[in-house]
Amino acid sequence: MFVVDHILVSDDLVDERFSCKLGACLGACCVHGDSGAPLEADELPALEAAVPSTRRYLRPEALQILDHSGPWEETRKGGLATRCVNGKECVFVTYSGPVAQCALQKAYIAGRSSFKKPISCELFPVRAEHYGTYEVLNYERVSHCDPGRADGTRKGISLVDYLKEPLVRKYGEEWYERFTQACQDRRVALAS
Repeated sequence: MFVVDHILVSDDLVDERFSCKLGACLGACCVHGDSGAPLEADELPALEAAVPSTRRYLRPEALQILDHSGPWEETRKGGLATRCVNGKECVFVTYSGPVAQCALQKAYIAGRSSFKKPISCELFPVRAEHYGTYEVLNYERVSHCDPGRADGTRKGISLVDYLKEPLVRKYGEEWYERFTQACQDRRVALAS
């Protein structure tokens, strides 16, 4: 691991290649897991405000959950996450054929909402987690992302480059520049 400002970064991010292949994984990250999308406390007001703009895209069972329980819940580990439908997919999943897509992102793209999606979704397969006073960026290697790793390798796209936009959204442009330099330095250190 290495540190960029106050963020611990897993060495796994340094050399990984990645470019999401939604048509191959079918949006599995929105459907599989032990809870919904992790949320940060400061995202809750924007998430709640975005719900009306997503309703046109959502399935009846998702609407029922939103109307009865709201869009988020506390997890067993004490975190926050979007609610799930039938203990599986995120409540904001909508389907285009077999592909799970995000109703929040659809509303954002259509100009109906200013909330794109939870930052945890944009960062996936990287997870930003808190351990004591540290925030840690870990790479979550899951099999449903195998097509994305293969595509990133074929195209020569690093995970660090692929995730530039959400990393800048979360930490800022200056942090991202320090981060990419630290990744280059770490790559050299690990090679020697």
